[in-house]
Amino acid sequence: MLLRSRNPLVPVIAALLGASVLLTGCSSSEKPADTQAAETAEATERTVTTEQGEVTVPAVPERVVVLNYALAGYLYDLDVPVVGTTSEDFDHEAGFSEMWGDGPKKNDTEFITWGMDGFDLEAILELEPDLIVAGGMGLPGGLASKGYDQLSQIAPTVIVNKDLTTWQEQFEFIADDLFGRADDYADRLKAYEDRVAEVKAAIDVPASPASVLTITSDGTPYLLFEDTGLPQELEALGFTAAPLVEEHGLEPYNPGGDMATLSTEQVGQLLADVPTLFITGFNTDTTDVATLAKQPVWAGTKAFSDDHAYDLPYWTVRGDYDKALALLDIIEEQFS
Repeated sequence: MLLRSRNPLVPVIAALLGASVLLTGCSSSEKPADTQAAETAEATERTVTTEQGEVTVPAVPERVVVLNYALAGYLYDLDVPVVGTTSEDFDHEAGFSEMWGDGPKKNDTEFITWGMDGFDLEAILELEPDLIVAGGMGLPGGLASKGYDQLSQIAPTVIVNKDLTTWQEQFEFIADDLFGRADDYADRLKAYEDRVAEVKAAIDVPASPASVLTITSDGTPYLLFEDTGLPQELEALGFTAAPLVEEHGLEPYNPGGDMATLSTEQVGQLLADVPTLFITGFNTDTTDVATLAKQPVWAGTKAFSDDHAYDLPYWTVRGDYDKALALLDIIEEQFS
């Protein structure tokens, strides 16, 4: 025997639901299978425009290899899982930057052997990356561009263009273009700019203009181009960069580089009257102002004779976000 509902609305609601199901099933707005698949792919993948063309990468990568030590900090800042990276310099002992916090330990990051001939491709392959981030400035960038086809066979490979010379440009490309995290970059940029304003207001800038030099272990000096990197970081704090590269038509020691080799004669000529000099080591703390002051060629410059030559750590030459913040602390301490 059939039981009838005592609520007269129940048959009406049931009929409406049935009609709704039929209409939904027959609706011409239902998306074709290939459209649904495309939307799913769009949600799990991103397309990044690079100098090598468009590269399809995972939207949320799980195993990333970074083939330039100078770029790895950005990924740790964004909490991206870095399973492998290169050492800071191939002929120095490998070690993780203390500014990376517990990122390397949390991700079991391994060091990948590299040298003048390129990267250890077998080691990269064994790490099973789903994304390779490479490029940037210096030798690692050149090696990555040269080996791009081989790297791309292992995993989608994004080359950070060497023309992105500031940490701001590099970080923005990685955060926004590569990972779609523009807000994270904007937050960090604001924190940095707030700190710049704070330090600038607290320091007394010595005589300008200023030049920045990095010295190798054999004493060879390299002048940093005034329109890139560290000189620009100092300009933001009120230090005017001496336009030596522009005035003397100096060429980079390596094509596309950001520094020029100086001879002993050029040190005596080009730097003789520069009021302020900043001295760093080359890839490690190879020298300091006190050591250079014992050499006549340096002692005879205005900056050294007026005690306006200052030491900076080697890692300030090509800083990232964390190093840029650390540099502000150093400048504040030196000139407050």
